[in-house]
Amino acid sequence: MLDDGTKLPATLVVMGVGVKPRTELAAAAGLTIDRGVVVDAQLRAADAVWAAGDIARFPWTGELVRIEHWQVAVRHGQAVARAMLGMPSARRDVPFFWSQHHDVTLGYVGHAERFGAPEIHGDLDARDAHVIYRDGTQVKAVLTIGRDHLALEVDAAMARGEPVDAVLRAGA
Repeated sequence: MLDDGTKLPATLVVMGVGVKPRTELAAAAGLTIDRGVVVDAQLRAADAVWAAGDIARFPWTGELVRIEHWQVAVRHGQAVARAMLGMPSARRDVPFFWSQHHDVTLGYVGHAERFGAPEIHGDLDARDAHVIYRDGTQVKAVLTIGRDHLALEVDAAMARGEPVDAVLRAGA
């Protein structure tokens, strides 16, 4: 049943559910909220207050982002622990995730909230392809199918802060 009361007959329903962070406590504490708790590069939200994982909006490639990837949350926890111990580090952790669906492995490197038309390279039917997500001319993320080595090379280039176009041309 839809929000307007319309009933649609179906044998199977697939539903994707997003995450909306619960920021009420952080807002009541006076922290800055913008679709999550706003933090700096060390994940600090205020003096002696850090936020990590799905709730944190942190600087990434010149903008604030909130990324709901398990590995991002793990790395955030490590970074916050270092910062709390007085050992903050310059970090450039590249967001990534992978997912296995039957015999198909998908890898996603980077982060693209806004992007133009996805660019597909390779053969999707043969499960040997990658998809590039750009904002203007800048590659923001790459999805790989059967190209794990390319995903690692894209991750390494992004971690160094280098453009990934040369890596993508070599992996096409």
